[in-house]
Amino acid sequence: PRHIGSYRTQPPPPPPPSRDQTTPMAAAASSLLAAAASSSSRAAISVRRPRAASAAAAAAASIPSSSRTSFTPLRASPARALRSRVVASAAPAMEPPAVSRVSTVVDVDLGDRSYPIYIGPGLLDEPDLLQRHVIGKRVLVVTNTTVAPLYLEKVTWALTHQNPNVSVESVILPDGEKYKDMDTLMKVFDKAVESRLDRRCTFVALGGGVIGDMCGFAAAAFLRGVNFIQIPTTLMAQVDSSVGGKTGINHPLGKNLIGAFYQPQCVLIDTETLNTLPDRELASGVAEVVKYGLIRDAPFFEWQEKNMAAILAREPSALTYAIKRSCENKAEVVAQDEKESGLRATLNLGHTFGHAIETGLGYGEWLHGEAVAAGTVMAADMSYRLGWIDESIKKRTFDILDQAKLPVTPPKGMTVEKFKNIMA
Repeated sequence: PRHIGSYRTQPPPPPPPSRDQTTPMAAAASSLLAAAASSSSRAAISVRRPRAASAAAAAAASIPSSSRTSFTPLRASPARALRSRVVASAAPAMEPPAVSRVSTVVDVDLGDRSYPIYIGPGLLDEPDLLQRHVIGKRVLVVTNTTVAPLYLEKVTWALTHQNPNVSVESVILPDGEKYKDMDTLMKVFDKAVESRLDRRCTFVALGGGVIGDMCGFAAAAFLRGVNFIQIPTTLMAQVDSSVGGKTGINHPLGKNLIGAFYQPQCVLIDTETLNTLPDRELASGVAEVVKYGLIRDAPFFEWQEKNMAAILAREPSALTYAIKRSCENKAEVVAQDEKESGLRATLNLGHTFGHAIETGLGYGEWLHGEAVAAGTVMAADMSYRLGWIDESIKKRTFDILDQAKLPVTPPKGMTVEKFKNIMA
């Protein structure tokens, strides 16, 4: 039966997707929290921990993995006052640390196209992590006007430290969703052509979801495919968009309609880059974290309900665990359904409504996570009306997103007719 009264240890699989335009939303909504009860990770992912770990990694390691039957929530320390913006020094380190600070490595299992996700603080100070994945001697860093002053010099240092044969070019794009278009993408191609890059070059995406999507698409198209690396600097990109190979740009009539599936060589998540992230951007990323708990990981969702204040207060152990568990969930789904022929559609929970909001309002008016949050509440409400979930799950969905200070209703300008026209 589709009705869900409580968490179940062996839930039925979600119904197969239809050919209807609302398939991603319907497939995700129908499995809302149903697929979450079994928290064991199948063979799609593996998680490695280096022998040496930082204090933050040790704290995160104390949280039971999802493969264990018991689940002990992280005890959050009292939430500090939210910081509107904390600016960290972007000066490059003179020497790499003696001991690696990688706390976790999540492997995305795609056969000969598998790749690691490195997670930990201060990873931009470890040149070997980047250099081992660079192909050729030419690198193009794609970033934006916000991130470049903070991290471009440090990334350039990491790419060239004790590696004088590598030369680094950069292209700095305007910041914002409204620039995720063909005109801006051409600036990346222009720089690559002007620099006479060849097939043995590497593109590096340094920024949030927009930069990652555009750099990945440029790498897929330039000379019919070159190597690229993801360095996500926003929570949204770290927990979702940098993993899985979805790349692309927007069209005036719809979001992400032009693009390609193209996997990176690695994803390097330096959790310290979140220190410079504005609160609104941090909350936007939380919407995707909540999504994983709702669609497939009930213990993770319960942990979020208890630790949302710690996440918003940027407690290092809480943020690291949220990123790690999100990446594990997405890696498992991508390994089973890379090009979204079925299971991966559940990752679109809230996105059908959310993308309609972004398109209807104009790209950039609401952040992606804000639109997804409102869309997730709408999907939960629809699921409740269809009898797929009970009222308690609908309420918990509303409550956790409201606690994260995210929109829980669509904007006033989005009428039913406008939703129908955009989603048709």
